[in-house]
Amino acid sequence: MANTDPNDLITEIDAEDEDSIDQIDENGEGHENDAADQDSSDEGDWKETLKTVVIAVFIALVIRTVAYEPFNIPSGSMKPTLLVGDYLFVSKFSYGYSRYSLPFGLPLIPGRVLFSEPERGDVAVFKLPSDNTTDYIKRIVGLPGDKLQVIKGILHINGKAVKRRHAGEHVERDEWSGRFQRIPRFLETLPNGVEHFILEETDSGFGDNTQVYEVPDGHYFGMGDNRDRSKDSRYLTDVGFIPRENLVGRAEFKFFSVDGAAWKFWKWPSSLRLSRFFEGIE
Repeated sequence: MANTDPNDLITEIDAEDEDSIDQIDENGEGHENDAADQDSSDEGDWKETLKTVVIAVFIALVIRTVAYEPFNIPSGSMKPTLLVGDYLFVSKFSYGYSRYSLPFGLPLIPGRVLFSEPERGDVAVFKLPSDNTTDYIKRIVGLPGDKLQVIKGILHINGKAVKRRHAGEHVERDEWSGRFQRIPRFLETLPNGVEHFILEETDSGFGDNTQVYEVPDGHYFGMGDNRDRSKDSRYLTDVGFIPRENLVGRAEFKFFSVDGAAWKFWKWPSSLRLSRFFEGIE
């Protein structure tokens, strides 16, 4: 029988232990690397998602600032042109840009840049002059230097009565009584040939006989198409003349319209006004 050197046994055992230790170390290191790689991947995914969201928000803000901004109509002062529940796009580039083109009205633009003069008959969104915060929408009927007056319900511009002719009735359901009501509708033709419908319940209402308004330089005169139910430039304390700087943009077209609350989607089959979708605003 061959003699076995105890040192050989120790060495062999040591060698087996070292192999085992190396194996354990290698396996442990592999798991740690896998976990590190997973953490790095998760962190990378989170950062990529955040980056995508930030870019999307930035693009949306740029579009809202320089191109188009959506608005919705909460009141009936512009009937029959715009109804409560209409959603529309306003072009921000139509009249150039001012501080009110920016989010929150940030005072980063002095006066107005890239300015284009509004045309008589434009339906424009502007910041209410009395607070420079509230968004208003009216039809521009008076330009700088014009003299305007309403006499027995008929608009006069620079001493001449604006043409209007009866054009049927606007029928709607009264939100309080639930009854249908018929309001006389007229087609009004402004001096530049722009035609649009107006509603006139009476020609002897509070705003149907006014003083003469002379529009200052750099300002405009706006009126609602629902003449007897519109607080507009006729009321100097409440609205008055519209400063050029306060113009936000021109209403271009409706993209959505619903008779009632838009969030009640289960009522859409009966409440959506599909004929008004993507309809231009005149």
